[in-house]
Amino acid sequence: MRSVMKIAAVSAVAAMALAGCGSKPADSSSASGGGDAGTTGKATGKKISACMVLDTGGVDDKSFNENSWAGMQAASKANPNIKIKYVPSNSSSDYTPNLTKYAQGGCDSVIAVGGLMQKNVDQVAKRYPKVHFAEIDASSAGVKNVYGIEYNTAEAGFLAGYLAAGMTKTGTVGTWGGLSIPPVTIYMDGFWEGVQYYNKAKKKDVKVLGWNEKKQKSGTFSGSFTDQNKGKSITQAMVSQGADIVFPVAGAAGLGAGAAAKAAGGKLNLIWVDTDGCESAANYCKYFISSATKNLSGGVETYLKNASDGKFPTGNYVGSLKDKGVGLSPFHEFESKVPADLKKELKKAEADIVAGKIKITSPAQPK
Repeated sequence: MRSVMKIAAVSAVAAMALAGCGSKPADSSSASGGGDAGTTGKATGKKISACMVLDTGGVDDKSFNENSWAGMQAASKANPNIKIKYVPSNSSSDYTPNLTKYAQGGCDSVIAVGGLMQKNVDQVAKRYPKVHFAEIDASSAGVKNVYGIEYNTAEAGFLAGYLAAGMTKTGTVGTWGGLSIPPVTIYMDGFWEGVQYYNKAKKKDVKVLGWNEKKQKSGTFSGSFTDQNKGKSITQAMVSQGADIVFPVAGAAGLGAGAAAKAAGGKLNLIWVDTDGCESAANYCKYFISSATKNLSGGVETYLKNASDGKFPTGNYVGSLKDKGVGLSPFHEFESKVPADLKKELKKAEADIVAGKIKITSPAQPK
């Protein structure tokens, strides 16, 4: 199926390192989740040991952990000189021990998945200045051996919001998050803005449940990236208020929205987040109009290639619509259901965001 925007590989992404930790690390031959890309390539460049510290939710969270690990697997498969492993974090108390043991264990690079680890990464990186670190969904904060990998997902969220506003039959859509943190609220901001832009352009009054960019502290959150029961109940509450399209921004907890859509018997559709939902959560594909994505796997893979070539990136990378770091996934089963005019409007909105004609105002955007 053709897409409105296909997510391509992004430019340089981050530094990593290796070691053991609170939970047993998984190596490239035994780890599940993610998925390899292509056939095994030729060993080239410098041999590096790259280690990933996952956030809570596991390697198969159908979201940011899984997609980030997929980039590691693809890089290792393309170049066997890149040896990889990961360790899951069962709670935030695992962050520092996991990072520290990898830094001590001979890793050339350590990649931390998730902005919640930013302070932990900065602290550990300062103690181990010879190890290269990368932080997904956070900036380097001026720490020289930390590479920030961020994505302006407000842009993808904007397109998702416009799409939802154009597809709703009830005139009410909803969004909710896992935690009230910038990597989550940036998506919700963009979604809200996209709906407002549609309303202004079409003289409509599509309502958004769960979030208002102008009231940053009063949104709807599950308090977890793993609690699917909570995700289901939040989504069902939105359906009871008239929402027929919901955009969960909550990692694996968002799978509860899939369960709610299934239980709704055709009254609810979804827009997934981070990854193409029809690939990462295929059992709910029939409910996904599209997905607001960030190319975590492509970014990680590109970073590792550069690292193997002896070029550890420094500073910060921000993925955007311009470089295909963020975007909308294919429509899959909704390809024939999304009106042709709406598809054209989405392409126009994308071009106008890239050109600066549409100004996104989310305060959570990377600086």
